[in-house]
Amino acid sequence: MPMSSRGPVPYPSPSAIPQDIEWRFPRHARSVGRARTLLREQASSWKLPDEVTETAVLLLSELMTNAYRHAKVSPGREIWARCVLDADRLRVSVADANDTLPTPRDASLNDESGRGLALVASLADEWGAEPRTVGFGKTVWFELVHRQPCEPRPRLTGSDGESMRQRFSDQS
Repeated sequence: MPMSSRGPVPYPSPSAIPQDIEWRFPRHARSVGRARTLLREQASSWKLPDEVTETAVLLLSELMTNAYRHAKVSPGREIWARCVLDADRLRVSVADANDTLPTPRDASLNDESGRGLALVASLADEWGAEPRTVGFGKTVWFELVHRQPCEPRPRLTGSDGESMRQRFSDQS
């Protein structure tokens, strides 16, 4: 059993669902669809609301497409996608080996592309791009706030069993 400064730390259960998962893909068009499938499966295992899942899959698709199409790098470089689930938000990031940070642009009605980052900016609760901290390349990310179904809140009662809500409504 591993140790920390506070004592033994139990090993995670083999059946525990990871809250942080990363995938590596070849820089290829097929990787975009594969990333969508993997995120959808992971979101299902995390029991994320359908609306959050569908938005995350759409935005991941945009970031993966940008990494595949625009990251002009040597053959063999991979695209990394990472999903981190916190108590109230999902963070999805895509890293590639190109150092150029993306910027949204105004696509005209006749343009066939150029709307991906505008879509990310409008649908994500937060998003950004930054140079990778180790080595070269960049990471583009977005966050979506999610609300997991909550446990029913315990009913507050006074010492005599009277509900607090009833007590306050009687006083008004």
